[in-house]
Amino acid sequence: MSRDLVSGAHSVYECVYHIEWCPKYRFNVLRKESSKTDMETILRETAAEHGMRIEELAVMPDHVHIMVRVKPSMSLSKATQLLKGRSLYEFFRKHPNMRLRYRKGHFWAPSSCYLTTGSVDLERTRAYVRNQQDIHQATLANWSS
Repeated sequence: MSRDLVSGAHSVYECVYHIEWCPKYRFNVLRKESSKTDMETILRETAAEHGMRIEELAVMPDHVHIMVRVKPSMSLSKATQLLKGRSLYEFFRKHPNMRLRYRKGHFWAPSSCYLTTGSVDLERTRAYVRNQQDIHQATLANWSS
């Protein structure tokens, strides 16, 4: 993935998240090629409609992995809500027989896995934050003399 920093009016940002979720009871409902293709298409269309950009997408038989770029004004939970909610609605429209298995309309499990992605590893970020005092004090001392 390339480093695409986006400039706003008063900010520069890169908000990319790895989100994973699965169907209720972890059934292998996305094993058919038609179901998998439809789910990929639905997720890509939903992301585009809401200003998100999918970097990577993998629809597995019993779960979905998505790496998505969002605006900082959109929370991670809102992005997940939009992706899961719209994909459920559209998937049930294309595959009405799924309503027999999920009678109450609860296709996705309520839980999700969220991971942030970044251009710098965790240890380097920790060291940077830990050493801020030393860096800024040295700079100020050099400037005042």
